[in-house]
Amino acid sequence: MDYFLFTYPSCLKCEKIKTYLREISLPFKEHNLVERESKLKIREFLGQIKRDDSGAIVIPTLVAHDQGGAAVVLNSAEEVETWLKSRA
Repeated sequence: MDYFLFTYPSCLKCEKIKTYLREISLPFKEHNLVERESKLKIREFLGQIKRDDSGAIVIPTLVAHDQGGAAVVLNSAEEVETWLKSRA
């Protein structure tokens, strides 16, 4: 499974999830959404990504991707931890 983490610079929630993913040694590819390539990459998952009440994409967004597409979309270290425990 591949993990894609979509972030913004200076985002405290983004830093928290990155720290957690490193602590548990979960390999991920970070996509900073100020970069063009990252904006193009996130478009692959627009149908699965969570949005807030105003329609904005919730950041950070971690997409667990397998051959069939996005297996799960998570937005916090707590969500990641709960999801990983459910798979154990």
